[in-house]
Amino acid sequence: MQEIKITRAATLKEKPEASALVFGKYMTDHMFIVDYDEGQGWHDARIVPYGPLQIDPAAKVLHYGEEIFEGMKAYRTADGSIQLFRPDCNIQRLNDSADRLCMPNIPYELALAGIVELVKLEQDWVPYEKDTSLYIRPFMIGIDPALGVHSSHHVQYIVIVCPVGAYYPEGLNPVKIYIEDEDVRAVKGGTGMAKTGGNYAASLRAGNRAEKRGYSQVLWLDGIHRKYIEEVGAMNVMFKVNGKILTPDLNGSVLPGITRRSCIQLLKDWGYEVEERRISAEELFEAAKNGTLEEGWGTGTAAVISPIGELAEGDEKVTINGGKIGPVTQRLYDELTGIQWGRQPDPHGWVVKII
Repeated sequence: MQEIKITRAATLKEKPEASALVFGKYMTDHMFIVDYDEGQGWHDARIVPYGPLQIDPAAKVLHYGEEIFEGMKAYRTADGSIQLFRPDCNIQRLNDSADRLCMPNIPYELALAGIVELVKLEQDWVPYEKDTSLYIRPFMIGIDPALGVHSSHHVQYIVIVCPVGAYYPEGLNPVKIYIEDEDVRAVKGGTGMAKTGGNYAASLRAGNRAEKRGYSQVLWLDGIHRKYIEEVGAMNVMFKVNGKILTPDLNGSVLPGITRRSCIQLLKDWGYEVEERRISAEELFEAAKNGTLEEGWGTGTAAVISPIGELAEGDEKVTINGGKIGPVTQRLYDELTGIQWGRQPDPHGWVVKII
């Protein structure tokens, strides 16, 4: 394991009040960087003052989107300690994304050490208030200074962090979802299973259209048949239909969410039957009409659980559970956030204490 060199910032930023925290705005004083060169491997691991990156204007990340990223959090527990939630899964998914974009895998120990040492250095930035946390954004970019569609020989893995407030400051209110019938997010054989920026850039137009219609998220359909649901916004999605939990299967165009995986495990622990399979929008609307569509929710790192209160496609709309959060949705939110912040037992060993 290589040594991480630390260069401390000469001037520290003023930390924002917890009440002012919004997602992704207040970056901390330092960042972690490690370089990769073909033939040399990973080298020069360092924590340096946060600041602009200096890359060549011809860097491949700028022209061909050779970039992957992850999202995770550090949580402050009641006793003041700090812990991570399933970082092994995030790092494995980062490397799976790297495989898809022809980028080098980073050793688990090195990737985790960069995160842990940065959080330790920035521990005063981890807020104490309920449901606040330190958001962690590891990412990898190809920076070969040459035009031409080829994989990079020189890559950087970087970690930046920022404190974030409660995702639902007003409470866990159900959101309205619009089924997108024009654009598609991904297709099987594409990059849908990777966490890469291009997937999110491609989603912006549909998201803007949905917002103008009064909806907060888009529910994507598959790119071939244009009938099977895949993801909702930047989250995986689940529905409770006639007592069963239904969620789209990981068919190559759906991101394998870590919150999704954790929810499935908890639901099975509680005795629910979970079906991972193709689910058509028509099936959901039919279930709503016959009264068997009981609950719906999205799952992801930022919100953890996002209850769905309304589903719409074209001019057709259905309300789920009277537009209120359902009991399973609430239980999942309480259990997962309880484990993450140390308020509940961790029966599966998902938590990694670092301070």
